[in-house]
Amino acid sequence: MTQPLVVSIPHNLGKDEAIRRMKNGLGSVTEQYGNVVKVNREVWNGDRLDFAVTALTQQVSGNIDVADDHVRLEVTLPWLLARLANGAQALIRDKGKLLLEKK
Repeated sequence: MTQPLVVSIPHNLGKDEAIRRMKNGLGSVTEQYGNVVKVNREVWNGDRLDFAVTALTQQVSGNIDVADDHVRLEVTLPWLLARLANGAQALIRDKGKLLLEKK
């Protein structure tokens, strides 16, 4: 059975800047985690990204919605990865905050 993982990350960048940073930052996922994550599909439609990845040999799909003041990630996890969800949620939140901090 699948289980959604939802992470909301507040920001004060505005939607356009947040989208720009998300697009740039997501490109580094394969570089940093290529040994455990493979991006299969990445489709932006306005302020929404729909994606599919293989993580630890498990198929994962989800979306990212970018708003004026927050980014919301929702990922559907297979049961094996759902067991690791708490750690993944904290990692995603921390990496997302770094990406969206004003510089």
